[in-house]
Amino acid sequence: MTSTPDSSTPDRPARVPSPLLGRPGAVEGSGADAGVAAHYGDPHREQRLLAEGLAVVDLSHLAVLTVTGPDRLSWLHSLTSQALTNLAPRTSTESLILSPKGHIEHALEVVDDGVTTWLVTERDTAPAAQAWLESMRFMLRVEVADRTDDFAVVGESVAREGAEGEPIAWVDHWPGPIGDTALYGPAEGHPGANRPWRHVLVPREELVDYVGEQSLSGTWAAEALRVAAWRPRVGAETDHRTIAHELDLLRTGVHLHKGCYRGQETIARVHNLGRPPRRLVFLHLDGSGHVLPEPGDELRLGDKVVGRLTTVARHYEDGPIALAVVKRNTDPAAVLTSGPTSAAQTVVVAP
Repeated sequence: MTSTPDSSTPDRPARVPSPLLGRPGAVEGSGADAGVAAHYGDPHREQRLLAEGLAVVDLSHLAVLTVTGPDRLSWLHSLTSQALTNLAPRTSTESLILSPKGHIEHALEVVDDGVTTWLVTERDTAPAAQAWLESMRFMLRVEVADRTDDFAVVGESVAREGAEGEPIAWVDHWPGPIGDTALYGPAEGHPGANRPWRHVLVPREELVDYVGEQSLSGTWAAEALRVAAWRPRVGAETDHRTIAHELDLLRTGVHLHKGCYRGQETIARVHNLGRPPRRLVFLHLDGSGHVLPEPGDELRLGDKVVGRLTTVARHYEDGPIALAVVKRNTDPAAVLTSGPTSAAQTVVVAP
């Protein structure tokens, strides 16, 4: 087992390593997934168990924010990309916080229990998300709190909302669609339809008991299944200029006719007038070499740089796979390269 006692910087909050890193074989993750196990010694077996619903994933490094107060849903509705005013208790959705120019800043997993709206987001960017929400309170009856120290997230291959008396749970409805939106990828045959997934919010002191004797899979397993489902992750598939259309995130994260919010003009303009400048692709990587390319590495078509890798994984059935963002006009039939590794494309967002 490895350990990172304090990886904090002014932009990266300190993480307290999960107690589940004490399980046999646990190897801690790195970067955005530091603080929990990347794997427990057998990543492919862990992935197979997770896909079959026979294991859970420690995601206690994710951040948990809450919004309370009688104006909470209408307030979040006015600030973010999803229709939230009439969100029923224990019904999951997702929403985006955009920049004034429409670039993705934060993704929020949203579920309300009738009293509190629960938001799960990336740990590194949660302070910025909370600060921006706090700055937009004005005279409304809302309170924003960081509950990450109180609640841990557990990933499960389950598509069921939490019932009364159970822990609150956010269900990933990818690939949707959710509500009045648009698709930039396929309407039928989407691989994400084969990936049930939810995040259960467990009191942090009860994390070990909640997992109990269940098999544990690491984040490598969860990420491989996410890539195979073409599911983008903010912070991995995004950079400072990413718009939702490029990742097909309108299908679950954007309501097209909900009224004004920050960044809405870009959402509407690109949807009404054209195609996004870049597009998400799924890649099968040549696995004959001993080393795979890394996220952030360039993708080339001949001598021309056409994009970059965003997430790289080893799938238990499909072998080395990846998500990448490429220029919209890149030939979808072309075989790309990243260093010595060839990459065959599958279209996610249509050119």
